Amino acid sequence: MKTYTLTQAHIRSYVRSLKEEEKAQATIEKYSGTLRGFFIWLEGRQVTREAVAQWKAYLLEKGQAPSTVNAKLSAANSLFRFLGWKNCQVKFLKLQKRAFRDSSKDLTREEYSRLLKTANAMQAEWLALLMETICATGIRVSEVKYITVEAIRSRRAEVYLKGKIRTILIPEKLCRKLKKYAGKKKIVCGEIFRSEDGKNLSRYQIWKAMKAICANAGVEASKVFPHNLRHLFAATFYRVTRDIVKLADILGHSCVETTRIYLMATGAEHARQLEQLGLVN
Repeated sequence: MKTYTLTQAHIRSYVRSLKEEEKAQATIEKYSGTLRGFFIWLEGRQVTREAVAQWKAYLLEKGQAPSTVNAKLSAANSLFRFLGWKNCQVKFLKLQKRAFRDSSKDLTREEYSRLLKTANAMQAEWLALLMETICATGIRVSEVKYITVEAIRSRRAEVYLKGKIRTILIPEKLCRKLKKYAGKKKIVCGEIFRSEDGKNLSRYQIWKAMKAICANAGVEASKVFPHNLRHLFAATFYRVTRDIVKLADILGHSCVETTRIYLMATGAEHARQLEQLGLVN
């Protein structure tokens, strides 16, 4: 059986190709991190389908969730396709589609309100306003840079991501708050949310700032991260409109099935639905 030797140069070349394809920065970072981990695990051994299968088993033995293992296999298989090593690809774990989601990480409206109040009380107006912006528009944290002075003037932001352009409407009340904040900070053009030195806010800076207010807000840290605000927007929007196709467009999903994941009922809701069936005498 043909074997291959994986090098750091192979990984760098593959990462460059992802950038040329304009993949999201988060995807690039996730894939490159996974592949560096695979490279270290190999310890110089040859790459074969059997070796990759052993790596899959190793990840499971470490207690990694099947969905996480599949995500890592996706990165490895993508690398192998790029290198022409298709006989090294392995199959994904078969996962049964879940009927409901774990509610332990759901952020409620009440908890969201407490986070906003806490951020303002801790003199972090920018953070409160940023959380409101994500939650009121459904944008990704990586898309915050498209909330500009020009965007609030027109009440819409043109978001360019993954080779697609979509228009995000900004609620009038939010526009007024953003405009007032920009005036206070003397921001006359470009991005509204910036670091103290005027540079782009990184995903990590936003994540860290949100985690820092959890204790004072009385909200579990496991519930507090930017993407959960996007989930809260999706759930709220769907409850009001019942229009999953429009929601998918707003969120920038190319597949409605992705949007369905955001709307999956919790275990408690599923249990209530089973009780309502009345099938137990």
